[in-house]
Amino acid sequence: MTQNQTWITEFILLGFPLSPSTQMLLLGLFSLFYTFTLLGNGAILGLICLDPRLHTPMYFFLSHLAVVDISYASNNVPKMLANLVNRKKTISFVPCIVQTFLYMAFAHTECLLLVAMSYDRYVAICHPLHYAVIMSWRVCTILAAACWVCGSLLALLHVVLLLRLPFCGPHKINHFFCEILSVLKLACADTRLNQVVIFAASVFILVGPLCWVLASYTRILLAILRIQSGEGRRKAFSTCSSHLCVVGLFFGSAIVIYMAPQSRHPEEQQKVLSLFYSLFNPMLNPLIYSLRNTEVKGALRKVLWKQRSR
Repeated sequence: MTQNQTWITEFILLGFPLSPSTQMLLLGLFSLFYTFTLLGNGAILGLICLDPRLHTPMYFFLSHLAVVDISYASNNVPKMLANLVNRKKTISFVPCIVQTFLYMAFAHTECLLLVAMSYDRYVAICHPLHYAVIMSWRVCTILAAACWVCGSLLALLHVVLLLRLPFCGPHKINHFFCEILSVLKLACADTRLNQVVIFAASVFILVGPLCWVLASYTRILLAILRIQSGEGRRKAFSTCSSHLCVVGLFFGSAIVIYMAPQSRHPEEQQKVLSLFYSLFNPMLNPLIYSLRNTEVKGALRKVLWKQRSR
């Protein structure tokens, strides 16, 4: 392949092939969801910073999850909203590759953060007397840093393997952003190595962590059942059930996209599920943690009371 065949200037994002009126409806709806995502996760970050009672390892990881959700949605949604308005739905080659890298990096980081949060809950409930020693701030910082570094390095591996491929047309990506599987379909070379690496990475970043989470929560459930106090059981189960809801939503949709057999309409299925964990999941996370968590609701009431008292 020659230089100009490999380094094409731009791709066309097909997005959602709908009527103009339907696209305007989706524009308003998705803009509302994106606003809720920013406000909800921003509120979680603000409450954790303002309330000293939330300066614990659990909320330390939750603050990182909120940052990932804001970044994850901001990487994909603004371009999607712009394409719902513009007729020319193009994206340059370099921004497309950057979008692919960030999308993979944030997705991998969120997977690992959910594992770190499940480990925190396991230690808190199964080894409460040693919790302060095991989950020290040094350990929490190392775990959070490891999540970001590992997620970014794995995404970089995918992008390096992607950049070795020539792209000589067609230039149309049947997606609303530069999702890696959709971009690979445009390559003019054998992509089996990329497919194998993606599947292997899915096993490493999805199946492995999911098994770890399920094993941790099996131990947690057994420990909760041994708690004598009804109030203690309720509080422990409320905290853990919130985390399990988030784990189920995120891991379930990701496994369907990257590991389940393809349906009759794989591209449309990918777009719907990608929309779910690019927009809906980041929006639902703060709602799940705030509505089912008495400490977060208490911190919110405290902040609102201070504002009214001024």
